[in-house]
Amino acid sequence: MEEMEEELKCPVCGSFYREPIILPCSHNICQACARNILVQTPESESPQSRRASGSGVSDYDYLDLDKMSLYSEADSGYGSYGGFASAPTTPCQKSPNGVRVFPPAMPPPATHLSPALASVPRNSCITCPQCHRSLILDDRGLRGFPKNRVLEGVIDRYQQSKAAALKCQLCEKAPKEATVMCEQCDVFYCDPCRLRCHPPRGPLAKHRLVPPAQGRVSRRLSPRKVSTCTDHELENHSMYCVQCKMPVCYQCLEEGKHSSHEVKALGAMWKLHKSQLSQALNGLSDRAKEAKEFLVQLRNMVQQIQENSVEFEACLVAQCDALIDALNRRKAQLLARVNKEHEHKLKVVRDQISHCTVKLRQTTGLMEYCLEVIKENDPSGFLQISDALIRRVHLTEDQWGKGTLTPRMTTDFDLSLDNSPLLQSIHQLDFVQMKASSPVPATPILQLEDCCTHNNSATLSWKQPPLSTVPAEGYILELDDGNGGQFREVYVGKETMCTVDGLHFNSTYNARIKAFNKMGVSQYSKTLVLQTSEVAWFAFDPGSAHSDIIFSNDNLTVTCSSYDDRVVLGKTGFSKGVHYWELTVDRYDNHPDPAFGVARIDVMKDVMLGKDDKAWAMYVDNNRSWFMHNNSHTNRTEGGITKGATIGVLLDFNRKTLTFFINDEQQGPIAFENVEGLFFPAVSLNRNVQVTLHTGLQVPDFYSSRASIA
Repeated sequence: MEEMEEELKCPVCGSFYREPIILPCSHNICQACARNILVQTPESESPQSRRASGSGVSDYDYLDLDKMSLYSEADSGYGSYGGFASAPTTPCQKSPNGVRVFPPAMPPPATHLSPALASVPRNSCITCPQCHRSLILDDRGLRGFPKNRVLEGVIDRYQQSKAAALKCQLCEKAPKEATVMCEQCDVFYCDPCRLRCHPPRGPLAKHRLVPPAQGRVSRRLSPRKVSTCTDHELENHSMYCVQCKMPVCYQCLEEGKHSSHEVKALGAMWKLHKSQLSQALNGLSDRAKEAKEFLVQLRNMVQQIQENSVEFEACLVAQCDALIDALNRRKAQLLARVNKEHEHKLKVVRDQISHCTVKLRQTTGLMEYCLEVIKENDPSGFLQISDALIRRVHLTEDQWGKGTLTPRMTTDFDLSLDNSPLLQSIHQLDFVQMKASSPVPATPILQLEDCCTHNNSATLSWKQPPLSTVPAEGYILELDDGNGGQFREVYVGKETMCTVDGLHFNSTYNARIKAFNKMGVSQYSKTLVLQTSEVAWFAFDPGSAHSDIIFSNDNLTVTCSSYDDRVVLGKTGFSKGVHYWELTVDRYDNHPDPAFGVARIDVMKDVMLGKDDKAWAMYVDNNRSWFMHNNSHTNRTEGGITKGATIGVLLDFNRKTLTFFINDEQQGPIAFENVEGLFFPAVSLNRNVQVTLHTGLQVPDFYSSRASIA
């Protein structure tokens, strides 16, 4: 049970969760801590403005992509707020457990309500302290997040199982023994903390303070809260939405966003997920058992290394003494070599012991936490966290893969001293390596902490094993096609780091590396799985734009110095998936007709977009619009733009179509069909127009629902 404790502590405050809520990324956080790390965002990023522009797909909008490596060991433990380019930077502060969190954007207003019930500032954003994903809250604020009642129950059972005296929950360093508990605040205080944090005046004068033991009993006997729907607070969960993977009430099915989704009985899904989690735990339990046996093997190796070291040293001393004074000077050098080998072997084994011990403790803690969760009898609460736990169990089991439980060092000292030569050869005496080295380079090791993905590019880093004696002349990096197809070479050279650009968005790639020299090629490294971003974040590209284009706002806003139309492209090209971006009209004077769409990289830059066969565009004035490709105008449609209008561009490679929107309404029919190849977002405009680009947007809800019906 002790190893499960880190699963029960909030990543912000470092204490046991109090009223934990579940974020959309499946991580938990105290409700009070969630209020403490809220950041107020600009009005242009509010959920209302995002929904008005058709860019949101849910009540909560992610501001930033997950820039961590896919392996948890690469996590730095620090979060960052990275919204749109216009978002203000907010200084961070460090929480007690080392996680960086965000202070409130403004002091909370004075209120008689508890912190959990006080209103959330408008346009608030919260960043998950564990996976560092940022999202904007809707009008419900923190009330829109479901409460993790299962986690509360596990924490209660864990605290009740500890026989130690109750400790103060507000002491900053070594907690003192609690002397009272406030029934209203549900907090244990020592005398100094009670006087400092809970003075007997004002609204707190009416709170009832009881002895800690009585408070524990009352907390244990307090009734479990009934599971209610976050969207309809008066209704209990009665069904489970298979598509959204969450419990729902009957109103969600009749009039909410789950009305067209597949649903199943709550009890049946509860039993199914319990069974799946139990099966996943069986595999992880076997891995933990193997890890324990492996640790015993490593500890025995330490003893064996010590014994072999003593024996080898004694033999060496005897040989050196037989050669009398002539060997004394050389003896010291040889002893130093032996001690260095001794220390190296011990260091390698001890490092492996330390690494394996930490992994085993984390694995055991996760197992104990999952076992406690399985005991929970609340189907709704269990299903809120079961999917995330099942994924964590499978991921942890994968980390105990082949080779993890293999010793990195042998116990033998593979050295031999040849004392047969004559005295004149004493100074040439040296150790002879008994094991012959392979002429082929050793298999390279991927450095997971330095491997990551960003947008549609991947960066990989590798190195030779520390004890490798055969030099490598170069390396060959291979990636598959993102669809589980054959591997292909993407880099051949001497460098140990490579960034691969031009990958598909929202795709999973497998990467591997091998070394080579004149004698041959090494074995492949372990395969690393990389996931590219689901949506694209990009800006306009000054390098490929016409010289008359004027850039600002970190290359997100453009205008022109000429009265003639000039073309500017986005930095990122697309050839697969579904992509949606928007442009807002910041200035619109004298009724010009800017054009919006996509183009090849070699499109003409000094004419209106769509004049040549390298661009597919919609140009629009204040009254109507036309589609244009290869200087052919089609589909005149009523409805134009003004200052403040929003133009949406949707490039769907799944259906091979290009569609345009003005102020969240589709403009005309599907503009172009049979769209294939590599396309870049493109705009043409003159000095009477200024537009701002908005990227990282999900496909609009109305288009997704229309595509599913089709």
